[in-house]
Amino acid sequence: MKRLPNILTLSRIPLLFVIVGLLCLNRPATDAAAFVFFLVAAGSDWLDGYIARKVGAVSNFGKLMDALTDKIIMVGLFVALLGLNWNGDPSETILPRELSVFCVIIIICREFLITGLRLVAASNGVVLAAERAGKLKTALQMLSVSLLLCAQTLAGGLFAGTTLEAGACLVREIGLWAFYGAVALTIYSGTGYIIRNWRILNL
Repeated sequence: MKRLPNILTLSRIPLLFVIVGLLCLNRPATDAAAFVFFLVAAGSDWLDGYIARKVGAVSNFGKLMDALTDKIIMVGLFVALLGLNWNGDPSETILPRELSVFCVIIIICREFLITGLRLVAASNGVVLAAERAGKLKTALQMLSVSLLLCAQTLAGGLFAGTTLEAGACLVREIGLWAFYGAVALTIYSGTGYIIRNWRILNL
């Protein structure tokens, strides 16, 4: 039972490939399945921590890997959404390339910097757990992806002719605003995290 939280944490990495693979098939049913699998991955992010606290299995490995797998799945999905077509339209991607590509680069840079800082801290025997702003950033990133995948599902044909299909563009628009909000939080939380822990680098 004490290994279950870590198993749940690590299971999110293969789920990333499942989600992206389903999206690449670009069919109404596979878009919907990708959305469901993402909800499962997002739910496991909460569940692994809950179980770890419940059974007394909180560990340094779990803290580090939970944060790392979050970064892997979110960065991987943002990159995928930059390259996958919105509702089968080859001229438009789920995340608009013009502005979003810079936003995704910002997210990637932040995650590499924070991961590097954590590795340096770990080599000095210090474990840097996720902070509240960082957790809120991750939650907003997950919300944005869930809304974008939901919009893709609604627009994909399963709900053709219904009010749900008509609402797809609105859901996508909200998802994009959530994404840009997550980028702002990414900059804020990353800058604060580095400033507060700069002494660990011994520069």
